[in-house]
Amino acid sequence: MKNGKQTSQPEKGSSKILSLTVLFIAFCGFSFYLGGIFCSERHKIEAKDVTSTTTKAVASPKEPTVSPLQIKSVSFPECGSEFQDYTPCTDPKRWKKYGVHRLSFLERHCPPIYERNECLIPPPDGYKPPIRWPKSRDQCWYRNVPYDWINKQKSNQHWLKKEGDKFYFPGGGTMFPRGVSHYVDLMLDLIPGMKDGTVRTAIDTGCGVASWGGDLLDRGILSLSLAPRDNHEAQVQFALERGIPAILGIISTQRLPFPSNAFDMAHCSRCLIPWTEFGGIYLLEIHRIVRPGGFWILSGPPVNYNRRWKGWNTTMEEQKSDYDKLQSLLTSMCFKKYSQKDDIAVWQKLSDKSCYDKIAKNMEAYPPKCDDSIEPDSAWYTPLRPCVVAPTPKVKNSGLGSIPKWPERLNVAPERISDVHGGSAAGLKHDDGKWKNRVKHYKKLLPALGTDKIRNVMDMNTVYGGFAAALIKDPIWVMNVVSSYSANTLPVVFDRGLIGTYHDWCEAFSTYPRTYDLLHLDSLFTFESQRCEMKHVLLEMDRILRPSGYVIVRESSYFMDAITTMAKGMRWSCRKEETEYAVKSEKVLVCQKKLWFSSNQTS
Repeated sequence: MKNGKQTSQPEKGSSKILSLTVLFIAFCGFSFYLGGIFCSERHKIEAKDVTSTTTKAVASPKEPTVSPLQIKSVSFPECGSEFQDYTPCTDPKRWKKYGVHRLSFLERHCPPIYERNECLIPPPDGYKPPIRWPKSRDQCWYRNVPYDWINKQKSNQHWLKKEGDKFYFPGGGTMFPRGVSHYVDLMLDLIPGMKDGTVRTAIDTGCGVASWGGDLLDRGILSLSLAPRDNHEAQVQFALERGIPAILGIISTQRLPFPSNAFDMAHCSRCLIPWTEFGGIYLLEIHRIVRPGGFWILSGPPVNYNRRWKGWNTTMEEQKSDYDKLQSLLTSMCFKKYSQKDDIAVWQKLSDKSCYDKIAKNMEAYPPKCDDSIEPDSAWYTPLRPCVVAPTPKVKNSGLGSIPKWPERLNVAPERISDVHGGSAAGLKHDDGKWKNRVKHYKKLLPALGTDKIRNVMDMNTVYGGFAAALIKDPIWVMNVVSSYSANTLPVVFDRGLIGTYHDWCEAFSTYPRTYDLLHLDSLFTFESQRCEMKHVLLEMDRILRPSGYVIVRESSYFMDAITTMAKGMRWSCRKEETEYAVKSEKVLVCQKKLWFSSNQTS
């Protein structure tokens, strides 16, 4: 009421709302104005930076600098003399921890990280640089492989004999008393494909001292000798000391570290593998790794049982039963009897689809056909499967008779390359061209490469075997290693007529100390440093490298200083070199391992 008259007036709440609304509108307008100024200035700054950066890039095309990995200097101690033949993942001192069923204790059982030895393995007292190839095939220094047991036990079979300071290998064997060359000559009569390049790759199970594989090298056949670690015989170490391809392994409970349909031929000369036991599971593994049209050769029991049974401490009836069981198992796996003469019998793996279809249709068949969930190439700590791996159409086209003969097959892209992500014939050709240029450059940096100073070579992380292919005319052989964690390119390596294995470099390799003359790696630490500790990989390299042997490290510049520091701590002498195209981001490190002896030894 004002002057006695009623007047209208907004309520308190309405007044507040109106005031807030006016303020909000004013604030928004002001913010919009400021935002416009801010945004226009921000765009000006960004445009200025981009222009500046672009101008700099054109003027000086330098890559962003990343500080190289640096580590403190390190010096690794010497191992004791008891480690001279140390094989970490097949260590006899650890056998008691594992079961004896199917001799599974002889398989790979690597120590945990906290039990790894971080020391340098000394050579035996009196060690000398190995005799050079091809002379080494027939003789080696006794002090390099000082095992008297095998000399005493096998000298009557002419495996080897000790004379003075050397072992000599006359080429004898349990099943070839007239010498390995005569034995192989008989084999060539049974398998004509061994003469014309049809058969190129082979595996010798229970290899003795690898005389069979050594003889085949002169015939253009590359054989990989396989034997388990043992306390006395050191078969694989003898093979590698002679310059013959070999690897530690046993068919027991796990698949061998090779892809399916890899080898053209498999051989067993009285290798003492119980082929007919455990449902023929060892034969199934041979079936898996032999390519369609490939061969399995058996000499010794129970072959020729009607003439030989008296010398086998058994009866003719027992041997006949074993032979019939063997033949039945092989037939059920789609092997057919190919030929036989005297003590040598040959079976051939069928590539005919009808045989495998018959197994699939028969629900009661043993062994059954593997189902699609079982990956045929899975072979790193993969249990043996009691089933038949049937060839796929692609594998069938990679069988003997379909795949080109050696040496043409080296340069022909295998059909299985299409199974590799991004793999193609053009990619293989490009890869081969790249490695030809690289190897040409390597030979300038390391003149010993391509001479008789280097025989046993390992490509520690190959893709298609390009490094090995570029060295094919040199007096060397190459173990092509494909990481168990990388793309599965190992079938391509085998299809090209080369040999190799799966491996994980976080663990020790399946070989003895001092068995390789040259180790080559290409960006291994770039790919594996997140999983594997560099120190352990380099110590493993030192273990398997011969004294005075070489290492070629092709690696990112980021890792070079750290590798060089550790190499110095392992008594390697190294020099850093440019790549063939002098790429700043990548370098080549060429190292040589020094010959040294334990301070506790007399030499």
